Amino acid sequence: MAQVFQATHVGRVRYNNEDSLAVIEPKTYVVADGMGGASAGEVASQMLVETVKNFLLKTEQLWDEKILAQAILLANDKILNTARRHEEYYGMGTTATILHVEGGRGYFAHVGDSRLYLLRNGALRQITEDHSYVETLIRRGEITIEEARFHPMKNVLTQAVGAMTNPEIDTLNFSTERGDIFLLCTDGLTNMVDDAAIAKILQTAENPATALIEAALEAGGKDNVTVIVAGVD
Repeated sequence: MAQVFQATHVGRVRYNNEDSLAVIEPKTYVVADGMGGASAGEVASQMLVETVKNFLLKTEQLWDEKILAQAILLANDKILNTARRHEEYYGMGTTATILHVEGGRGYFAHVGDSRLYLLRNGALRQITEDHSYVETLIRRGEITIEEARFHPMKNVLTQAVGAMTNPEIDTLNFSTERGDIFLLCTDGLTNMVDDAAIAKILQTAENPATALIEAALEAGGKDNVTVIVAGVD
């Protein structure tokens, strides 16, 4: 893998950072955006990242999309059980976006509205689909992508880890190419910075993770923002 860049920031509005991230050497990346009252979101996202990391490091099988999904389900159970035992954590949950790259293949598992993007030959493509109310409206043709950016219910998720017994996990594997650049990010970036600006930063910035966060902050920084940028060499 080429150089990996990672960064997270609380933003300009929130008082605590409920995002979590992990780079599991050498080729696995995890981003999680927690939700819930008080510090519950932070707890949920940290539990997700730690559970995924511990599970994968003990697994001798190929970390394909099925294994990544198993890791998410394990985290889901742990978050649910913790919330049942601790009233202050009731209702907590988190997004989960995991990418593993190995042997010319990419494998991902995904729940929520954090995103995985691929920049290939100068073209940026969103690999994951948001599990959100506004994404459902977009697929139905009831609103446009631009309208979704400002919709009052844009933060309402239809799937989340720890918020339901059996979350729907999107999984896929696909071929990678030399020069590919992957971006994993929370919606603190994508709600503030459009895809065209993201693509330009990925291609021009010396440290794209830092540059993406700076762009989100300049646009208002209304949420925590977390990014991992990794290339294929």
